[in-house]
Amino acid sequence: QLQFVESGGGLVQPGGSLRLSCVASGFSLDSYTIGWFHQAPGKERAGVSCISRMSSSTNYAHSVKGRFTISRDNAKNTVYLQMNNLKPEDTGVYYCAASKGPLFNLCVLNEAIYWGQGTQVTVSS
Repeated sequence: QLQFVESGGGLVQPGGSLRLSCVASGFSLDSYTIGWFHQAPGKERAGVSCISRMSSSTNYAHSVKGRFTISRDNAKNTVYLQMNNLKPEDTGVYYCAASKGPLFNLCVLNEAIYWGQGTQVTVSS
């Protein structure tokens, strides 16, 4: 059974940090471009950051550049999103997704094959 499971979300104060993890089972991540997506309350899901299969290329939304870092460990079939200096506008559900296509198609056009179920991040004092 193909499955994508996110974890690491929670409640954090502004300025705090969280590390999200996304573990794949039933398929090998090293064949896929992987992305993290954010859906704020009442808004559409949008790409936050994406990483190529061998980590040679990454992409970040302007709003998270310098604060978030995406990485992957293909041996562990896991992708991470380190989120620092969190802001209230980072609140929402974070999803990971996999694509066979290029970074742009995944991160900007949301063209994914697999989606996780999401993990909630709440940034509030």
